[in-house]
Amino acid sequence: MSNEDEFYDAVTGLDSDESCEGLSEASFKDARGFGYRIQKNNGSVPQENGIKKHRTSLPASMFTRNTVSIWSILKKCIGLELSKITMPISFNEPLSFLQRISEYMEHTYLINRACSLSDSIERMQAVAAFAVSAVASQWDRTGKPFNPLLGETFELIREDQGFRLVSEQVSHHPPVSAFHTESLSGDFVFHGSIYPKLKFWGKSVEAEPRGTITLELLKHNEVYTWSNPYCCVHNIILGKLWIEQYGTVEIVNHRYINKYITFFFKSPK
Repeated sequence: MSNEDEFYDAVTGLDSDESCEGLSEASFKDARGFGYRIQKNNGSVPQENGIKKHRTSLPASMFTRNTVSIWSILKKCIGLELSKITMPISFNEPLSFLQRISEYMEHTYLINRACSLSDSIERMQAVAAFAVSAVASQWDRTGKPFNPLLGETFELIREDQGFRLVSEQVSHHPPVSAFHTESLSGDFVFHGSIYPKLKFWGKSVEAEPRGTITLELLKHNEVYTWSNPYCCVHNIILGKLWIEQYGTVEIVNHRYINKYITFFFKSPK
């Protein structure tokens, strides 16, 4: 394998000691201890009704980035694909990308609403609302999730919302994550694969969405497909970090090919 084909992920041991300066040993121990407690409790607490209470925030606090000289690492990497750049671990959030995929299902009630509607136009509206809701959790989420290992899997069962999700890292280079979700009552199937191509442009990092998202409403024999908008994190060197969503999202109903909705995302600034 040539050097150009090698894949790099965030690591703790970097060529420069500046990248981890300010991250004390105690900080790592605290984060490790917190993660251990989460794992020991299986990330949930049993309730009286038998349904587990799931977490509503990150399982561990983020490391501070104030003492990390990111420019010393990235100044020679302008224009390169971000997956080929070794990044300091302080720029990661304590989740894998497979876990981030499960956040698609945060607004599952919109799919259930679409399944219950008899009018195809109203079903399209509910599906479109669900597709757009996926970007809601990305606002102010400037941390990069960890790249999963090849063959790594993640499973989430939510009896309270009525679905089961399984995701897997199916390719390492390029990194491709696949997921499959099905309703516990047999109303829908939601699946797809994601290959986010990341690029560094000096003061910003751009994520180009690749892969198709598919939602099947089994009762109505309908299949909807769409792709995610572009995402860009600005001011990664200096200034306040902020996220921009832009591009076009076209949602197509393949049963009625002439029925589709197009969204245009643009910067609020």
